[in-house]
Amino acid sequence: MTKHVKNDVKIRVLGICGSPRKNANTEFLLNQALDAAKSVDPENVDVEAYSIAGKEYLPCISCFSCAKTGECIRSKEDDFNELRDKWIEADAVIMAVPVYHLSIPGQLKCFIDRLGNSIWSYEGSAGKHLKVYGAIAQGVHIFSGQENAIKEIINHAIVMGNIITSGDPWESYLGGAGWTENRTEKDALKSLYESKSFDAEVAVKAARSLGKRVAELALIIKAGALHYIEYLEKDPLYKPLIRRIRKK
Repeated sequence: MTKHVKNDVKIRVLGICGSPRKNANTEFLLNQALDAAKSVDPENVDVEAYSIAGKEYLPCISCFSCAKTGECIRSKEDDFNELRDKWIEADAVIMAVPVYHLSIPGQLKCFIDRLGNSIWSYEGSAGKHLKVYGAIAQGVHIFSGQENAIKEIINHAIVMGNIITSGDPWESYLGGAGWTENRTEKDALKSLYESKSFDAEVAVKAARSLGKRVAELALIIKAGALHYIEYLEKDPLYKPLIRRIRKK
């Protein structure tokens, strides 16, 4: 950020690692993105990485209990509320996944399904959250569904009333993507990057530019929302955004 401009806006960037494996390739790219996000304004950009590895997310059973209580009936059985609460407070979300069957892992999909239904009840409407979203996907093979997995995240973000951004072309058009050159080791991407693999370098560059743009846009949106808060308060659909930015 420009040093002579006083910035009183602080944002929270939540990085969700949607890999069931700990300390693996997806987390490597996510950490690159979060590091770049933090570098935009270290004093005013808080970043947090959250891994679903070792967590349990039961599937939505379409019982509609959340419509009455605002809470998912299954939340006492698993780790749903922990991540839901972090999501609610975040000004930006970077969601990173390994490709599973040309899409996202089932554990994360279960969380997204329940988040969508229960948040609408929790907040009183679908609403406009205006969180800035960035998506990262990596797979073992070069054409194994990375873009499709990214689009799944984008669709989720839009449905929840958020804003999508990508990194910088040409490395990033929809988000950040990479592949491990057919290697299955948990540290394959890190190893390839350190050995100066061209494709791994591209994946890291895409992840870092994505993280940077996510943080920048989140700062811009929050500053703008605070400036126009009296106008936004007139529209009940902005309730989720207003509730969040009014918190210190």
